[in-house]
Amino acid sequence: MMQIEQQQQQPQQQQNQLMVQNSGSLSFSSHLSKEDEEISKSALSTFRAKEEEIERKKMEVREKVQLQLGRVEEETKRLAVIREELEALADPMRKEVAQVRKKIDAVNKELKPLGNTCQKKEREYKEALDAFNEKNKEKVQLITKLMELVSESEKLRMKKLEELTFDECSTDLEKGKYPIKPKQGGCGWWIQVYNL
Repeated sequence: MMQIEQQQQQPQQQQNQLMVQNSGSLSFSSHLSKEDEEISKSALSTFRAKEEEIERKKMEVREKVQLQLGRVEEETKRLAVIREELEALADPMRKEVAQVRKKIDAVNKELKPLGNTCQKKEREYKEALDAFNEKNKEKVQLITKLMELVSESEKLRMKKLEELTFDECSTDLEKGKYPIKPKQGGCGWWIQVYNL
C-alpha cells in the first residue's frame, strides 16, 4: 500500500514541479512580452514620427513645387501673350521702308559704273594734268628764252646804233660841221653848237 501510494505521489509531485516550472516560464515569458511590446510600441511610434515628418516635408516640397508651377504657368501665359502681340505687331512704315530700300538698291547699281568711270576719269585727268604741267613748264622756259633773246637783240641793236652814230659824228667833224653831242638816256640825238 505504501509503495503504491508513493508511486502515486511521485507523478503528482512531478506534475506539481512541472506546473511550478511552467508558471515561472509563463511569468518570464509574460515579462519578455511586455518588454517586446514596449520596444515595439517605441519603434512604432518612432517610425510613425519619422513617417509623419517625411510626409510633412513631402507636403512642403509639394506646396513649393505647386507654387513654382503656378508661377511658371503664369509666366508662360504672359510670354505667350507677348509673343502673340509681337506677331500681330505691324510696322507702320513698312511700305516706306520697302520703297527706300528699293531706291538704295537702284542707287547702288548706278554707283558701281559711276565709280568705275570716276576712277577712269581720275586717271585721265592726272595724265592730262601732268601733260599740261609739262607743257606749261616748257612754255615758261621758252618765254624766258624769248626774253633773253629780245634783251640780247636790243643790246646788239643799241650797240650798232651807237657805232653808226659815232661814225656819222666822226665824218661830220672831219668835214668841219658843227660838233655833235649825243643825248644821253635815249635813242634821239641833239646838236650842241659851239662858237668857234
